[in-house]
Amino acid sequence: MKEVKLCIVGFGNIGRGLAAVLDEKQDLLRRRHGLKLTVVAVAEKDGSLVNERGVDLSRALKTQFSSCPEYSSMKTLDVIKSCNADMVVELTPGNMKNGEPGLSHILRSLECGMHVVTSNKAPLALKYREIMDCARKAGREVRFEATVGGAIPLINLYRGTLQANEVRNIYGILNGTTNFILSKMAEECVDFRIALKEAQELGLAESDYSYDVDGIDSAVKVVILANALMGRSVSLKDVRVVGIRDITYETVELARKHNSVIKLVGDVNELEVSPRIIPQNHPLNISGALNAVMLDTDVAGDITITGVGAGPRETSSSVLSDIIDLAIKV
Repeated sequence: MKEVKLCIVGFGNIGRGLAAVLDEKQDLLRRRHGLKLTVVAVAEKDGSLVNERGVDLSRALKTQFSSCPEYSSMKTLDVIKSCNADMVVELTPGNMKNGEPGLSHILRSLECGMHVVTSNKAPLALKYREIMDCARKAGREVRFEATVGGAIPLINLYRGTLQANEVRNIYGILNGTTNFILSKMAEECVDFRIALKEAQELGLAESDYSYDVDGIDSAVKVVILANALMGRSVSLKDVRVVGIRDITYETVELARKHNSVIKLVGDVNELEVSPRIIPQNHPLNISGALNAVMLDTDVAGDITITGVGAGPRETSSSVLSDIIDLAIKV
């Protein structure tokens, strides 16, 4: 049995979702992969849980964080430096102004000789080359499947099954919130405000919904895909972004009369996020809060992947996939 030690940074929705799945899947990991994944530290902004023999994840999920017996006031960067983990799993919320605190967490982890798995889009969208240069110098890897498409295995599909292909373009619906809103407008003949209100009531849109509806979230994912899968060197400022605030019910109805729908599409080749009119029978015409991504490849042709683009449990599927892949190599 191979033991690999993890340090989880960030114990919000995604961190707790990962902890729950890790606790649930330990037997399967042993049987299928011969792995024992031991979480030796969980770091939050106000304190940490540290236990070299393994943090009790089940208890951490049920108890107030500061009430756990492993709790200490140690700060995250100090935890990363001292926890003796093989891998840091960085799951903090993103800050698109400077990438912090995730950027510092990732760089410190690499400098300390640990691999990194992250769901945090901001550091990669802002400082992709700096992060990858640091990883190369450290002889370590950074994995980030969960940053684009939630549970959809997009990046690992390209790196694995499609590695003989040249990807000529990647485009699709990269944000479930906007897809839900546009689907609602088309299917129930309601305007933007009503569809947005329902998205908020269902927890699909935050009280500050601008990041989604103004196309920023999709643009961040375009940047990550451009750099990681198409060898570009771009940042968020290079992407032309148009959101869906100005899409009216009348516009949606006009598209319907022409057997078409309106979707917010991210186009990696064009470095653009914008509402586009697509035929109703197009592969990207998916309903609800799903994501759909098309890869235009030179050998395999067009490949479309559809799935859940967000959610703590769904995202943990991609995070855990990266963890397992790296754990086998450690």
